[in-house]
Amino acid sequence: MALPIPHPDAFVFKLGSQSYDLAARTHLMGILNITPDSFSDGGKYFDTGRAVARGEEMIEEGADILDVGGESTRPGSDPLSVEEELKRVLPVVRELAKRTHLPISIDTYKSEVAEAALDAGAVIVNDISGLTFDPGMPDVVHRHEACVILMHVKGTPKTMQENPVYEDVVGEVTRFLAQQSERARNAGISKIIVDPGIGFGKNLEHNIQLLKQLRRLTALGRPVLVGPSRKSFIGKLLDARPEDRMEGTAAAVTASILRGANIVRVHDVKQMKKVAT
Repeated sequence: MALPIPHPDAFVFKLGSQSYDLAARTHLMGILNITPDSFSDGGKYFDTGRAVARGEEMIEEGADILDVGGESTRPGSDPLSVEEELKRVLPVVRELAKRTHLPISIDTYKSEVAEAALDAGAVIVNDISGLTFDPGMPDVVHRHEACVILMHVKGTPKTMQENPVYEDVVGEVTRFLAQQSERARNAGISKIIVDPGIGFGKNLEHNIQLLKQLRRLTALGRPVLVGPSRKSFIGKLLDARPEDRMEGTAAAVTASILRGANIVRVHDVKQMKKVAT
């Protein structure tokens, strides 16, 4: 497989007013779900005030990036309207952008939501579809000179866990991310991060193989983000509820770091900061 030619400064990104060398250490992305039905926190932050307070708390705990999302993409979830997603995320993005210089990421696959969030102060678009669900997304990211996170997903959140099948999960995910990185680069996007999509259209064995062979993704020459936090594969291994998966998350984060992850996306910033350092 021919790998894409990375941007000369593929690991040094200007995100907002700050410059980040993502190769220098593993960075922490704190998860902020503005949803009433999050698998991980049951809607704990489905309120602008509580969400902003949690964002500030994660900054104090050592987060490097805040990832704000308004639509649950857990297995079996239904899509959310653009209007409702904007209603949830924009007040939080605006308020956090006033209170911190840390980069804010908008977790969305909708170009309209991404554009509004970037206008409100976000500087990263975290697209679970890797630019495949909305053809307008590459242009939005390019025009705003934003960073994009390209994640692999098989199917849609509604159906992705209905017996996902691969011949070579690591090879297929790597090829997809290489192709979409090239597509983003051709659209004029220079700040590109890739994510194997742990738990998104993958069974237990698929997720384990992706963690074991993460080095195959780092060969793409792009920063790699891994998001294992509280995922169901950990629950299956430990027979544990989402809120009881701290140790399993720590183990998965450790495995990711040892195999080259530049960013780990986590709920428990304070605890995972200790793991990462």
